[in-house]
Amino acid sequence: MVLNFLDVLTDVSLGVPVWHIVEESMIVLASAIGFVYLIGEITRRSKHINHLKGELVKSDHQLQNISEEMKNARTQYSEVIFQQFKEWKLTKSEQEVAMLLLKGLSFREISGVRDTKEKTVRQQASKIYEKANIDGRHEFAAWFLEDFLEIK
Repeated sequence: MVLNFLDVLTDVSLGVPVWHIVEESMIVLASAIGFVYLIGEITRRSKHINHLKGELVKSDHQLQNISEEMKNARTQYSEVIFQQFKEWKLTKSEQEVAMLLLKGLSFREISGVRDTKEKTVRQQASKIYEKANIDGRHEFAAWFLEDFLEIK
């Protein structure tokens, strides 16, 4: 963008035809608009990711205020979940993604929290579903919840 702008200034001083100057000016303008949009989008996404990280920290702080009985139940349930992850032979990264999936985060949110690409998270999720022999996110969550739900 800067080089094109300098080129336009040079062309003006050299007396290049107006149509050429207008054409290059449009390129500079389009580049500037794209630049501003990208900076805005990067800023918006960074704020969103920082917000998610803050919410996770806030959630952890709230969990510290629960009763001892609930803490024990939560710890035991986490152990059961991680034991199942080991039985499925999930890697450490897959276990992290799996826990964030169980917490309800989207692929984009998980990629932001873990500082990875969304495509990587999608591939890891597919591998998790394959190892667990399930069809997707909903069945994955249901696998851990269905035994706790009592039908009356």
